[in-house]
Amino acid sequence: MKQKKMLTLTLSQLKQIYGQEVPEIVEIADKNSTVEDFKAGILRFLETCSIENETAEEAREQIRLLLHYDGRNVHELSTGQEMPIQTIRLLYEFLTGTLENMEMPTDLFIEMLQMLKRLKGKAVPLPSPQRIKNRNDRWETGLDEEVRAMREENKERMLHLLIQKIENRKSKPSVRFHFEEGMSYEEKYGLVSEWWNDFRFHLAMAVKSPGELNRFLGNSLSSETMYLLHRARKKGMPFFATPYYLSLLNVTEYGYNDKTIRSYILYSPHLVETYGNIRAWEKEDMIEAGKPNAAGWFLPDGHNIHRRYPEVAILIPDTMGRACGGLCASCQRMYDFQSERLNFEFETLRPKESWDRKLRRLMTYFEEDTQLRDILITGGDALMSQNKTLQNILDAVYRMAARKQRANLKRKDGEKYAELQRVRLGSRLLAYLPMRINDGLIDILREFKEKASAIGVKQFIIQTHFQTPLEVTPEAKEAIRKILAAGWMITNQLVYTVAASRRGHTTRLRQVLNSWGVMCYYTFSVKGFNENYAVFAPNSRSIQEQQEEKIYGRMTQEQEEELYKILETKVGGEEEVKGDVAKQLRRFMKKHHLPFLATDRSVLNLPAIGKSMTFRLVGLTEEGKRILRFEHDGTRHHSPIIDRMGQIYIVENKSLAAYLRQLAKMGEDPEEYASIWNYTQGETEPRFSLYEYPDFSFRTTDKMSNLSIQ
Repeated sequence: MKQKKMLTLTLSQLKQIYGQEVPEIVEIADKNSTVEDFKAGILRFLETCSIENETAEEAREQIRLLLHYDGRNVHELSTGQEMPIQTIRLLYEFLTGTLENMEMPTDLFIEMLQMLKRLKGKAVPLPSPQRIKNRNDRWETGLDEEVRAMREENKERMLHLLIQKIENRKSKPSVRFHFEEGMSYEEKYGLVSEWWNDFRFHLAMAVKSPGELNRFLGNSLSSETMYLLHRARKKGMPFFATPYYLSLLNVTEYGYNDKTIRSYILYSPHLVETYGNIRAWEKEDMIEAGKPNAAGWFLPDGHNIHRRYPEVAILIPDTMGRACGGLCASCQRMYDFQSERLNFEFETLRPKESWDRKLRRLMTYFEEDTQLRDILITGGDALMSQNKTLQNILDAVYRMAARKQRANLKRKDGEKYAELQRVRLGSRLLAYLPMRINDGLIDILREFKEKASAIGVKQFIIQTHFQTPLEVTPEAKEAIRKILAAGWMITNQLVYTVAASRRGHTTRLRQVLNSWGVMCYYTFSVKGFNENYAVFAPNSRSIQEQQEEKIYGRMTQEQEEELYKILETKVGGEEEVKGDVAKQLRRFMKKHHLPFLATDRSVLNLPAIGKSMTFRLVGLTEEGKRILRFEHDGTRHHSPIIDRMGQIYIVENKSLAAYLRQLAKMGEDPEEYASIWNYTQGETEPRFSLYEYPDFSFRTTDKMSNLSIQ
């Protein structure tokens, strides 16, 4: 039966399908008067049924695991609540007509039918390379001529709106962006056209209300969408979208598909309804003075440093870096916007006199920690800070690293502290506002790299976030070129939303980014709380993409070593990477017939304790949502608290059937995703060697500081 039809069946219709497809299971249910006898009957059936291939064997082991967990309670980590598992009980009640809730969703039973059918060994074949290429090539990029032409029309419309906005300002006019009296319309148009290339203009002119958003989008938003956005505003949800980013949307009924961008700007009903009661998924980010966080780390007072791993900590400055170039609807820090620790009030975010003193104290934390070797400066967005402010932060990092290195000279081998090896700046402005990458910023990045390299810092990374190949515009391409020319590497983190998870979309993004010198780092599953329901793609889709699409960009060990040598930058500039990094990557892919480079890892951020994609399906809720048992990523160090945590259970916030229905509404054919049901377990991919920490020339201490495991 086709996927699309199965997704619309009623309970009674689905029961008839069970009788046709898996009559043995229906018979076992009919012959047993209790759920325990039913489970025993299924176990006997699993022992005696004919298993003809690996697909059937995997299905048998999966059903055994569901039987093992049925009737148990597990501790769900994201909510902290006990969760009963009754997958097989519900299946028995469905088959015997004894369900208490006769209006129960069909999704659980659709998934169980798919699993039981696999016992007969009917596997869906892997897509061919040509099928993958066809899926990949259907996605446009921001560099395509037709896309650029439509965006020029958007820009032209917005330039006139921006003139009106400046003329109609009731508040104090901008010191930098205003019209002198007596200017003609043509002169105003010329000025606004020039200002369009200044990132500060876009920040000053950012859209902050639903009505203005609709005007800038050519009054193309539906009445339902406008009603929802007005509700969001009444609840205090911030709006912030620059004219540049809005110009990337398609406001016509033809042309390129912009759903991936649109789902970042337009809020969903679930997000609006939940706003005000959003909880922090990252439990380690909930900091209480004088107490260790959820991962066991003591942190300085305030919310400037976040940490879950021994080697790395996040620094969030008290500057404009607490703001962003736009608010992503699926932002992992929506909790912080709700609590107003992150906002778009730029004047209030300018660094105070006390910031310099606080920055010194925060650097002392890094300096005196035995294990920290990696600092990720983010926010908000690290590049939202003004150049002078960012330079002060990087200078403080440099001085800290130098002091830590000098202090190590007095320590014995085996007692030395980890020294700073990696500096990262987290920013989405390459996609949101690429004009921000100006010559002044590039000078700061180049100067910092030169002097920090001399004291042993080996990796300098802009960690960015392109969500779709449509965000790779000529402006973004130029920003990428400038950063690479300054000797910094760029890595990308994709958030795997429903729109981004469509077949071929991620391979196309990898392909485009790689061709311009950007390396892919992580593909993140969306956090599973209710506010993200509209954008959540199940982890099984991530595994499906990994096994059926990303596989065509995988490299041999020899190829990985060759790529590492291309990307590696030697300390001191003696063997700097020669030539254009983007050209070298294109040459490498052509040489080895690789359409893209599969250097990213698909992961879920587990609350408090790190990232992983190693899981097993252990149950299904009444709504058909998967209950997954996760293991830690065995390839990296964690806080010792993981040794006391026991098993980790996470419930997804959407069933596979609901996900497939959502794809169908987007115009996708659910049949193209039919093999998704097979992926009931995952394994975290190995890390590309460039993302590993380099070895020290000395032995560091095993002692961990700033840690308390209670």
